[in-house]
Amino acid sequence: MRADTLAAVEAPTPLPVPGDEYLGTVLVNAAVNARYKHLVVSAPEAARKIRPGQFFNLLCPPLPDEAVFLRRPMSVYQMHPNGGTVEFLYHVTGAGTRALALLAPGDTLDMLGPLGLGFSLDPAWRRIVVLARGVGLATLAPLAQLAQASGVAITAVLSARSKLDLMSQSVFADAGAEVLTVTDEEGTSAVPQVERLLLDLIRAGRADAFFTCGSNRLLKLLQTLGRAHGIGGQVAIEQQMACGLGMCFCCVRQIERNGTVANLRVCRDGPVFGLHEALSW
Repeated sequence: MRADTLAAVEAPTPLPVPGDEYLGTVLVNAAVNARYKHLVVSAPEAARKIRPGQFFNLLCPPLPDEAVFLRRPMSVYQMHPNGGTVEFLYHVTGAGTRALALLAPGDTLDMLGPLGLGFSLDPAWRRIVVLARGVGLATLAPLAQLAQASGVAITAVLSARSKLDLMSQSVFADAGAEVLTVTDEEGTSAVPQVERLLLDLIRAGRADAFFTCGSNRLLKLLQTLGRAHGIGGQVAIEQQMACGLGMCFCCVRQIERNGTVANLRVCRDGPVFGLHEALSW
């Protein structure tokens, strides 16, 4: 399949951007490991509207010694429309996430969203491969729910610095996915090793599409293999944002679409793009 045909097939389905504001109640805000925290919020109306791959712009609480002026975009980690909860997985790196880390059960969280274009599955895709690293594991986790509901088999290749940094194994496993893990610690996460693993999946007929987030080198690997074997897919792009609504143009990235390079807004035109549309960053 030609690259231009792949791009047409893999493009995410456009959806309206609601941008509604909700006041959720924090249920859990606890450490998963030394790097990440798990935030669970009760927000029944918001939970009913989420599509895998979308995000919320969260209003951070005030800090005693520094101001947090902008909301923080946060990918949805798990969605529970029937239970009325939304989950986030985040790495404490700056003032905004330090403020979020102070939230306690019972606190109120102002949430704007769900925002952006999420993942979509082409009916021709019956066996997909998810390849993610770091916080990208959180972004791709809801895709497991979508795949399971659509009767699509999934192989999840999860990459991290060490075994302690691996996350989401149970999320993918509970959705019926085969979970494969690679780490820097074990020396299994280098591109040549991951490439051999992916080629085995391709030869076994288990890679109708690729999905990725969180690593430029892994994106480039999937694009190379995809072009060589006629495989499309989608990528969720990570980018700093200000408004999250497409008004400020803070999150513009170059995307190759319809044979030309366009400057598109990640928050509004993405964050999910066709695998072969995304340029390296």
